[in-house]
Parts: sequence; structure tokens; C-alpha cells
Amino acid sequence: MFLVSWAEIAQSKPASMVPSFRRSLLNPRRPGRVDPSLDEMYVSIPSLPPPEENHEPTDHLISRIYYVSSDQINELQSLASSDGDKRSKLESFSAFLWKQVAAFAASKDRNRISKMGIVVDGRSRLGEGDEDKATAMAYHFGNVLSVPYGSQPIGELIEQPLCRVAEQVHEFLKPATNKEHFLGLIDWVEAHRPEPAMTRVYNVVKDDGPAVVVSSGLRFPVSKMDFGWGCPAFGSYHFPWGGLCGYVMPMPSPVRDGDWVVYMLLLKGQLEQIEKEAALVFRPLTSDYLNL
Repeated sequence: MFLVSWAEIAQSKPASMVPSFRRSLLNPRRPGRVDPSLDEMYVSIPSLPPPEENHEPTDHLISRIYYVSSDQINELQSLASSDGDKRSKLESFSAFLWKQVAAFAASKDRNRISKMGIVVDGRSRLGEGDEDKATAMAYHFGNVLSVPYGSQPIGELIEQPLCRVAEQVHEFLKPATNKEHFLGLIDWVEAHRPEPAMTRVYNVVKDDGPAVVVSSGLRFPVSKMDFGWGCPAFGSYHFPWGGLCGYVMPMPSPVRDGDWVVYMLLLKGQLEQIEKEAALVFRPLTSDYLNL
């Protein structure tokens, strides 16, 4: 929204989306109602143990960008769906990625726990049943997000078929895709103020298994970001956070309908695993692909 409005202003066009700064849209309830499951999903940062001293990780997060063809996306969705339960493309992609990340760590300890989180947008959920609030939330300036996650032993992730892993992804996502979850999250944040908090999937320490968060950028409006010198040929994200939790964001391809461009911030070893074992799915993004 911000980038589109900026592009319109740069061309002296009226803003098609006027941002809303109404903080009251996110007011907590009185009294608050917090589901205990939120304590399993989020944690106040001061309550975490101090980081280990003199621990230098042997692997580091690095960024790479790939593209995934629509045929491969559809194939993953087909493999991830079973018994009449059709999984979404994002669920199917996330399940496949989770298996790949787990496979890299299998040689160290198959009993370690691997975590997968998926970012859920709360804008439309908080506006459910209230047309005026739904409109205001659509133009709210700022993130309204939750990051539910699942945990599984590495060995089980590797051995299970893709459809079973996709079912687990669907199950941990489901509780966070409704209005009550986000109202409860607002109440949870209020109850812990002024302490900063984080989703537990981000908290990866030395002996933990691999963790990765997937955030959908499939509505990223690249074609609308014309600042006066033409539409961009390519747009992506850069998310250089610290720690050891990976971050992956699929976006729509600017040149082929149905393809995805995938930004990845993962450990170098994880990326090497993906390039070796899933080269047919994740293909390097090149100038030839972008028709440059």
C-alpha cells in the first residue's frame, strides 16, 4: 500500500489508497480474553535465557533468489493433497520446503525438532462481520500479523510423504485464520506490555533443529509501482534479520503468469541442499528469465 501510494504521488496522481492511522482499530478488549495457546506461540523477550557466550555459528544465513514454474507449483499441490483434502499452494510449497530444510540436518541428529512458521495477515480477519472496520483495516498503515508454527522431529519430516507434512502445516495454520485469534493476540500483547515479545519460532539456539518462516508476498503489486519511468522489471524483498531462523517469501513472477519468484534467507548448507535435491523446483533467477 505504501509503495503504491508513493508511486502515485510521484506522478502527481491522486492516491488510490489513503492510509489509515487509527490505532483504535487495534484496541484490546476490556476485559481481555487470551487463549492459552498464545503462550505456546509467543514469548516475552526478557523471559528468554541470555544468549550463550563465545558461541560462533559455523553456518550463516545468506540470501538467494529463485523462481518456481507454475507447473512445479501445481505438481507440489497435487502431491500435497490427498483423500479429497486439497491443500493450498502456499501450504504445499511450505511443506515441501520444510522437508528440504529438515533433510539437510538429518545427518546430525534425526531426533532434533524442526520448526516451520507461516505468516498470517490479520487485516481481513479483524474486519469480519463489520464492513466499516473491514474497509479501515484494508488501509491500515502497519503490519497486522501472526506467525503460527508447527514442530516435528527431523526424522519424521523426512520419512513422511508430502501430503502428511502438508496436513500438519494446515493444522497449525488453521487456529490462526480467524478473528478471535487476532483479538486474543491483541489482548496478549496488552497483557505483556511494555515488554517486547516475539514468536517462538524465531528463537533458535545452538542445539535446536532448523527453523524457517514463510511469508506470502503473492499480492506484492509490482506492476503498480511506476514512479514515472515505467513499471519495474523485477521486485523483491531483502530481510537481513539476525539469528538462525530462515525466512522465505514467494512473490508473483513479473514475466510469467502462475510462476513464483522466491526470496530465500537460509543457512548456506540448507541452500546447497535445496539446489542439489530440488533443482527442478527451485531454479536460479537470471536475466534471461526476466527477459532483460
